[in-house]
Amino acid sequence: MRLPQSSSSSISIHFVSITIIFAFAVISSLPAKGATQQLQCSPASLKFGKVAVGGSETQLITLTNTGQTNATVSAISAASGFSVSGVNLPLNLSAGQSINLNVAFAPTAAGWTGGEVTFTSNASDPNLKLEVGGTGAQGGNVTATPATLSFGQLAVGSQKTLAVTVTNVGSWKTTLTGFQAEGTGFSVSGPNVPVVLNRGQSATLNVTFSPQAAGLTGGSIWISGAALNIPLTGTGTTTTVDQLTIAPTSLNFGSVDIGNTTTQPSTITASGGSVTVSSASSSSSQFSIAGASFPLTLSAGQSAQFNVIYAPTTSGSASATLTLISNASDSKATEALSGTGVSPQYSVNLSWNTSTSSVIGYNVYRGTAPGSYSKINTSVDPSTTYSDSAVVSGTTYYYAATAVNSTGQESNYSSPVQVAIP
Repeated sequence: MRLPQSSSSSISIHFVSITIIFAFAVISSLPAKGATQQLQCSPASLKFGKVAVGGSETQLITLTNTGQTNATVSAISAASGFSVSGVNLPLNLSAGQSINLNVAFAPTAAGWTGGEVTFTSNASDPNLKLEVGGTGAQGGNVTATPATLSFGQLAVGSQKTLAVTVTNVGSWKTTLTGFQAEGTGFSVSGPNVPVVLNRGQSATLNVTFSPQAAGLTGGSIWISGAALNIPLTGTGTTTTVDQLTIAPTSLNFGSVDIGNTTTQPSTITASGGSVTVSSASSSSSQFSIAGASFPLTLSAGQSAQFNVIYAPTTSGSASATLTLISNASDSKATEALSGTGVSPQYSVNLSWNTSTSSVIGYNVYRGTAPGSYSKINTSVDPSTTYSDSAVVSGTTYYYAATAVNSTGQESNYSSPVQVAIP
């Protein structure tokens, strides 16, 4: 049976046709999901933390052409308060090539500032955007030495600590109320707050970088109360970096007589690549090294041995740090040294021939000049030997003996014996 025709059929068909065409147009205008950008920026965003108004903080970024063809960056634009340096335009990057650029934040007013840095190029992603942000704060009268910290390359999972000294250079006291680290993998430790710094006084902070992933990382340390920002940079790597290790990490020489020396061996080893040791130094003149000359280059896996010498010049405990400077990722390898200097103990051992007379024993005499003696034994000694341990270094003594009979009568002094104590 033939169905009746609806007068609205043509309208419905026309509507569906329009809807399909519209949907196709929308879908075709979207980029393919998951497509890798040809130009990439590491890190993908920068957070500058707090920066004093009128000051600036610079962080590093790495721009990489990950594609198979050349890319040319023709323009770079940045939000107000931010700038990019270290590049001349147009910038040509061949396939796989990278370049490090400086991004600076220089706030002109207090408060948060955010925006983007845009890299315009002929790459598949013609407008690469780097998100940036930072907070302007009113500056203080405290400076940092060094003004920035760069940790270089560190293997992921390892860590490195650097010290920074903050000093009050103003004419009035400043109270530091807190230390805050910004950036992944950075941390800070320091004295308990609040810390009051009078004019010219300083405080030391220890900043640690422990990379969580490969690539360049930027951060900062914000010091509350001083409105001071310290920029930080570090690069995590999954490859083995050049390292220099020293073994053992500490040496204890025990007790050593003043004027004498004792020696213990130490071994340095290079790993991850060739390492050149440029110098070695001890923080105390009582400790020194022998058996090595610098510069000394060690290939990966190679070791070298040298001797550490302790030569005490004063009595009491002594300590020092042996530091080796090299081009390894951690430029300083250290070894803790300790020992105790003691005044040497001397004794003089005397012996004589038996008296030809009938005697019950002998007396022993000592003096610092011939003929001027004092008896040093407490009672008549029946033996023909005597040991004198009550002597002083650097002194010359003269010894003589007498024979004693049963009535207590003593003979004349024997011929004196001269003994010089070192």
